[in-house]
Amino acid sequence: MEKYERIRVVGRGAFGIVHLCLRKADQKLVILKQIPVEQMSKDERLAAQNECQVLKLLSHPNVIEYYENFLEDKALMIAMEYAPGGTLAEFIHKRCNSLLDEDTILHFFVQILLALHHVHTKQILHRDLKTQNILLDKHRMIVKIGDFGISKILSSKSKAYTVVGTPCYISPELCEGKPYNQKSDIWALGCVLYELASLKRAFEAANLPALVLKIMSGTFAPISDRYSPDLRQLILSMLNLDPSKRPQLNEIMAQAICIRPLLNLYTDVGSVKMRRQVTLPPQCVRCGSAKTGIPPPLSSIYTWGSGITTPLRLPMLNTEVVQVSAGRTQKAGVTKSGRLILWEPKIVEALLGYEMVQVACGASHVLAVSNEREVFAWGRGDNGRLGLGTLECHNCPQQVTVPPEHEAQRVICGIDSSMVLTVKNQILACGSNRCNKLGLDRISSAEEPSPEDQVEEATVFVCVQSAPLNQEPIVCADIGTAHSAAVTASGLCYTFGSNQHGQLGTNSCRNSRVPHLVVGLETMKVTVVACGDAFTVAIGADGEVCTWGKGARGRLGRKDEETGVPRPVQLEETHPYLVTSVACCHGNTLLAVKPVVEESPSQ
Repeated sequence: MEKYERIRVVGRGAFGIVHLCLRKADQKLVILKQIPVEQMSKDERLAAQNECQVLKLLSHPNVIEYYENFLEDKALMIAMEYAPGGTLAEFIHKRCNSLLDEDTILHFFVQILLALHHVHTKQILHRDLKTQNILLDKHRMIVKIGDFGISKILSSKSKAYTVVGTPCYISPELCEGKPYNQKSDIWALGCVLYELASLKRAFEAANLPALVLKIMSGTFAPISDRYSPDLRQLILSMLNLDPSKRPQLNEIMAQAICIRPLLNLYTDVGSVKMRRQVTLPPQCVRCGSAKTGIPPPLSSIYTWGSGITTPLRLPMLNTEVVQVSAGRTQKAGVTKSGRLILWEPKIVEALLGYEMVQVACGASHVLAVSNEREVFAWGRGDNGRLGLGTLECHNCPQQVTVPPEHEAQRVICGIDSSMVLTVKNQILACGSNRCNKLGLDRISSAEEPSPEDQVEEATVFVCVQSAPLNQEPIVCADIGTAHSAAVTASGLCYTFGSNQHGQLGTNSCRNSRVPHLVVGLETMKVTVVACGDAFTVAIGADGEVCTWGKGARGRLGRKDEETGVPRPVQLEETHPYLVTSVACCHGNTLLAVKPVVEESPSQ
């Protein structure tokens, strides 16, 4: 113990005492489990040694790290990582009846999923997975599996027979005394996911026989309708009474509902939090003192989303960026001199012979347009999103053919679709038209289109067919994950596609394939619009910034909950400014502003 300084007792378990200690070598807080082996039976000593053996085999950011073990005063001491955020059970209990949003649930779940996958690849069964054994870091954003005291290392046998674990999380096959393998851990994982979604256990009863009956029947209360059908189906699949019908961990990771949260872990977790040194009061978008004595930058770039709840200025050289675009993991811009840059800056060498005027980034494809109205596309080709007439992928820019009567002015990328805004202010579109998010359905009035008038996808660029998009001159448009928006020359904003989170701004979550006029923007003339995964951003002629739709993880640039009504966003600018460009992708927004040069009044 000379290497550690005891601070306090943080818990008492079946096998011993848990101490919070300071490791003297690096002043790091650690946990020491003190297990009095001399007073234990042979089986209990084997269990204590088993935890050391299991922890030595594991090395994963979502598993409590093992440091060492040693004997001290006839007790086995196990040194391991300290998680200061408490347990997931405590986190859930403190929520009272305030349900978590689905993004937060999946953020926690995929970390547990990865940890359990690592455990299983080492041929280890956890056997006691529960919210009390899942720990949180100090920010309560990273989860770690702990307590491997009854874990089982599988050798030549593929099944374990001992009935162990916390009763509420025990699987049906254990209740029947049947052998089990990794699928029992998946049952427990399903119980944890259910608990995250409902803030209560899936199976509870006043006594053990009643609990066993509940588990054996597989009946539990449904989760809230606020959650997606995919989440409900995932829970049902993991809590299937038949172990063979429960999904494998790699099958769960491959499900569409888990892919984006898994990707978020690799792009967001560990990112550095940036803090502003000065907090300014809210101000009008064009207000601000221009008499600070410091010349304003040629342009500023802001971003929000992915946990950033208010606009954050990005670092950049003092150059004038005239247009921005955001992908899932990349942000791009076009400079005034016609160069295409990325953050981190990188020149696209294949297009060095062209002067590019605008770029658009989708989740996995890119479109760009030159000063000669040439359109280039590259990336994935599913659903015909590249407009090349095929579904093939291309890793180098390919020139796209547009109808000869049209000239490209601007290109737009969605997650699985694309648009071209022409010189004559018309929209061409290709790719997936799910929920009529491209306006390709043949609609001439406010009535829903018949099945034969609905279009699922297009592999080449064709004109939109839905009124009023095919009747009004369109000056701006953008595509989100399942919805789109367009601005007319008169400053009206129309939205179309899915309205699951109120992203259409209709003050109703009713879905319709007919384009809708956004309510609540009557006081401003809309000039620019951008669409994220389930939210929308509109820019006014006087620099107003309004957002609506899903509010989780800072999507709306403020700390409000989601709203189907447009509300303003405040930027931290000391000089009068105008918004020059805005782009959204998934849950992120990128915004470029430039100062307004005001002439001094004549003396």
